[in-house]
Amino acid sequence: MLDNRIKKIVIVGGGTAGWMTAAACAKLLKSSYCEIELVESEQIATIGVGEATIPQMQLFNKVLDLNEDDFIRKTQATFKLGIEFVNWKKVGESYIHPFGGFGINMEGVEFHHFWLKMYQQGLAKDIEDYSIAAAAAKQGRFMRPVNLPNSPLSDIHYAFHFDASLYAQYLRTFSEERGVRRIEGRVVEVLQRPSDGFIESIMLEGGAKVSGDLFIDCTGFKGLLIEETLKTGYEDWSHWLPCDRAIAVPSANTQDPIPYTRSTAHSAGWQWRIPLQHRVGNGHVFSSRFMSDDEATALLLKNLDGEPLADPRTIKFKGGKRKKYWNKNVVAIGLSSGFVEPLESTAIHLIQSTIARLFSLFPTKDFHQDEIDRFNRLSDLEIERVRDFIILHYVATERDDSDFWRYIRGIDIPEYLQNKIRMYQRTGRIYREDEELFNETSWLAVFHGQGVMAKDYHPIVDTLSDEDVKRRVDSVLAVINRSCEEMPLQKIFIDKYCKAEKPKI
Repeated sequence: MLDNRIKKIVIVGGGTAGWMTAAACAKLLKSSYCEIELVESEQIATIGVGEATIPQMQLFNKVLDLNEDDFIRKTQATFKLGIEFVNWKKVGESYIHPFGGFGINMEGVEFHHFWLKMYQQGLAKDIEDYSIAAAAAKQGRFMRPVNLPNSPLSDIHYAFHFDASLYAQYLRTFSEERGVRRIEGRVVEVLQRPSDGFIESIMLEGGAKVSGDLFIDCTGFKGLLIEETLKTGYEDWSHWLPCDRAIAVPSANTQDPIPYTRSTAHSAGWQWRIPLQHRVGNGHVFSSRFMSDDEATALLLKNLDGEPLADPRTIKFKGGKRKKYWNKNVVAIGLSSGFVEPLESTAIHLIQSTIARLFSLFPTKDFHQDEIDRFNRLSDLEIERVRDFIILHYVATERDDSDFWRYIRGIDIPEYLQNKIRMYQRTGRIYREDEELFNETSWLAVFHGQGVMAKDYHPIVDTLSDEDVKRRVDSVLAVINRSCEEMPLQKIFIDKYCKAEKPKI
């Protein structure tokens, strides 16, 4: 039989996407299976603003067998229990989208249906008070889950804030120790096979030639292989998501880091705040149709907690996706595949899931089209569901205090999102479909936090008396409050287990 396996993978571009891909290839394929080379140029800066993650990030680190405390120290990381959204429903209001569930399911029905009945009668607190993650986040507390059956402390879901450039360096070391070869150089030409247009090799400045069987495009928005060479095409989502700029700047810490990301809505977009051990990451995502770069920069600098540590930089983008993630023998990973603004910290997860999908459908040199088509269908479905969840944050609002918000309130939203909203409003039901990323907890947090209210709840709730329902809901609240008291402040936890060294000046 012919040896038809992929013998050489060439990753074009470094940064978070490139080195996550290299690390996964090094761990799962090993150098004995095929060569892995990563080509990057120190002349080309990476975006490097994706410093907040969601809990699935733990799975990627576990696949690599990374020691979590070491990872935290090396990347100046902190822990994350959710995201606080400020001024999204209306100016002056806020809510937390927590990780993990609300309460505990009862009688085979989700907890929030029991809570809804009590809340509608004025007999229950806000939904986030029934989440261990939200309650702990508001108090600045954190711990890893412990083995205590039937306790909320055994079911703590968390993610990370980290320095993306340090994470890339960390994974570079990991990858090179396992056989990945890094090549410094800027690509000046891409050579294709005349017979079918597959990428054959890339030429570097200075004349070096790098050949391969499978090429991974991690060249960012540029899409050097997937777009500039293969002309794959791009699906523009700016009619739904009009933000197309970000101003990013780090600032000094002025307080102990909080265990959640903060997203504050402004007049033409929103501002992120990501606390690390050594600094705070900040950015202002906005629409250039409604605000100039200078106005956006001034607004960001005005709302920093500490002094800026660098000059603000502007990042231009267009929300949307490639019409194919995988085209011929090129797979786009990271910004080269598409971009949805980082409102729910999905950028690094989408890198991770694309890598996982590639390994699930890893090709031979035959590059069977049915496997490529399946890869693209699943990739489309995932990012479209993320897109719809992000759109929800904008359209579920009472704000009309600027042209931006008035425009947003008038857009036509995707049918899937319309159906999701209608079902919740009528019945309180939320269904997770087709393995979409965000679960019932996430949708409920944003629905309730931004004023999308359910008129009814699951009929099974009425098989219990009102007194029994109230007793159960109150019991959940009491258990969560007691559990939070057992959790240390995040600073104390980090100082004990994974405090990073102060960065060299």
